[in-house]
Amino acid sequence: MNFQLIASTNEQAFAQKHSLLIPLTSKNLEEILLSLIARFGLSATILQDFKAGAEEAMILYTPPNEAVEKIILLGLGEFATAEGLRKAMRLLVYKQKEKLGKNILIDFGNLPEEVSKITLVEACTNAALLATYDIAKFKNKDKQVAIFSENIAFLLPSEMHTLAQKAIQKGEIIASTQQHIFDLVNLPVNRLNSLQLAEFMEKIGKEYSFGVRVMHLAEIKQLGMGGLVAINQGSDTPATFTVMEYKANTTQPLKKVGLVGKGVTFDTGGISIKTSDGMWQMKCDMAGAAAVIGTMEAVARLQLPVHLIAVVPSTDNMVSGRAICPGDIVNTYAGLTIEIEDTDAEGRVILADGLAYIKKNFEPDVLIDLATLTGAAVIALGYNAAALFTHNDELAEQLAKAGIQTDERVWRLPLWDDYDKYIKSDMADVKNYGGKTAGAITAAKFLEKFTDKHPAWVHLDIAGVAFGESPFSGARSATAYGVRLLVEYITNLTA
Repeated sequence: MNFQLIASTNEQAFAQKHSLLIPLTSKNLEEILLSLIARFGLSATILQDFKAGAEEAMILYTPPNEAVEKIILLGLGEFATAEGLRKAMRLLVYKQKEKLGKNILIDFGNLPEEVSKITLVEACTNAALLATYDIAKFKNKDKQVAIFSENIAFLLPSEMHTLAQKAIQKGEIIASTQQHIFDLVNLPVNRLNSLQLAEFMEKIGKEYSFGVRVMHLAEIKQLGMGGLVAINQGSDTPATFTVMEYKANTTQPLKKVGLVGKGVTFDTGGISIKTSDGMWQMKCDMAGAAAVIGTMEAVARLQLPVHLIAVVPSTDNMVSGRAICPGDIVNTYAGLTIEIEDTDAEGRVILADGLAYIKKNFEPDVLIDLATLTGAAVIALGYNAAALFTHNDELAEQLAKAGIQTDERVWRLPLWDDYDKYIKSDMADVKNYGGKTAGAITAAKFLEKFTDKHPAWVHLDIAGVAFGESPFSGARSATAYGVRLLVEYITNLTA
């Protein structure tokens, strides 16, 4: 897709034949529709048929020989927001791609003045590109190539064009990054194991100019990352531990942000094996790692003024004669011992090494981990928000704000010391499972012990939001949750 900017005073500068896309809210709708009826000779029946509900779309045809051959009305509901437009636009381009026409001109002129047109440009660009994502990577028969609009232009005053061009660029970068993350999370383990995940990080590091260091199993053992080694020991594919680092090219002081992503490429549950029902979805258990990788890529491509470090401990969790057993005790990079009560609580065990490593070696100002960690987070919050854990009120507020801005929402749950008793072990410093009661909280309390009391640490349990149902695939699929949330947070942090 090619994105353009057209001055409001020069609409005829766009392609001779085009579709005019008009986003509308339900406010003052009748007045706006009457104006469009008079301008284009449309049928008055649209007054009854179009109510501008959220994601409602109507395609109307104009009389022959008009430059505007189609009018596309796109409903946003009662209020115009960038996120409402992003959802509506992506669905429109995906569902109606064959009807929209080769050229689309988008006119925001009927939306309230207080709505930022620049954010709407970024939202439309991002949404249109996301709509082109093809999940059918491995189909050989009857695969049809979808035909999307070639040119999308925005009708805006000339004085907005510089900022709007930057918004287009951001929308394009974030969308292409999200599509990379869709691929990573949707791929099964026979297409993406820990070694291949590390290779992907090396590839994008070279492409977007940030540092990548991959540690393999011998070095992981030498460094004493016993948690990662323990979970990996049942697998035929060796674990990897990857460190990525981006530092903006500036002499100004930079905030140092550390990210840790859970990279379990497939989770059988180990000896504490899961039921077969839905186990195929466990290819998504590296969605935390994918979010971290995507954030690193997007930040580097946007050249945000930050020092960003991300680590990804990666392995699968398999059943074999070598697999870790319930009751085993393992050493960790932090020097603490873990009693393995449940081998299906493996993600927190590898994150323990990741958190301790980044804290000790980089001392970031802010430390955030992301993981598809617990079903308890899904039970508590469903599929609409990630569970957020931190002792830092300011950081919680900043992430909550970024979550609202991006519609990748978070909800804070407690980290009270009352929950420590659930993960107390008689034989080790801590045990990895505290039972079903408050399962998301006790998992967070476990991770806390490996942060060395970092004052600005956040744990995000993204189990309910990283892989879900959507109108863009027949089965559950990747959402790329976390990329836009973290990029927005870092953008706000460095503004």
